[in-house]
Amino acid sequence: MLRAIIFDFDGILVDSEPLIMKLIQEMAAREGWVLTEDEYFGDYLALDDRGVIEHLWRTHGRPLSAPRRNELLAWKANAYEKIIHDGLPAIPGAAEFVLDAASRFPLAIASGSLRAEIEHLLRKLGLREKFAVLATADDCERSKPDPEVYLKALSRLRELPMLREPALEPFECLAIEDAPLGVVSAQAAGMKCLALAHSRHQDDLQHANWVASGFSDVNLEAIRAAFK
Repeated sequence: MLRAIIFDFDGILVDSEPLIMKLIQEMAAREGWVLTEDEYFGDYLALDDRGVIEHLWRTHGRPLSAPRRNELLAWKANAYEKIIHDGLPAIPGAAEFVLDAASRFPLAIASGSLRAEIEHLLRKLGLREKFAVLATADDCERSKPDPEVYLKALSRLRELPMLREPALEPFECLAIEDAPLGVVSAQAAGMKCLALAHSRHQDDLQHANWVASGFSDVNLEAIRAAFK
């Protein structure tokens, strides 16, 4: 039985990935490196900021101290905070899908973004109250494709009265992702995954349990029936 839905955030609910990519490209350019769009969307898409920075330095064969990493994290967070001050547009169909899903299921977010960023953007969209649980980069030591953030969301969902008895199981959750490694993360947590081709071609997402071009092509009732 489907009992809860867990959403990724960037590229699923808000159109933020191109903005994040440009900041990481600027970060790379300051070091004399070129990060192409194909590289970003192929190798960095599901990573949190710490994972992005560590991967960028590692692929260029450069050591990265913890103080330098933290300095870069602060720079990215401050720059992104200014960009999103007035909010970002929702992915087409996302708000409508969330409102419909929230009328039937408890909802959570499992994202590599910072909690403050997610809270701010959800409030701008008028959707904050629809999500009972947020699991974010602030809560986790490991980035996707590790399942930690999904397991954190599961643990917090289990604290909700309607999911406490019997305790919510991973196989009773639907994860919604846009990144191939995000799909891996959700499935590693024991969850079924719907992949939306917002950031990658559908061919890159075939390891998901369901694949759709966008929210308008999702048949939630058919997916719900597959959980029975």
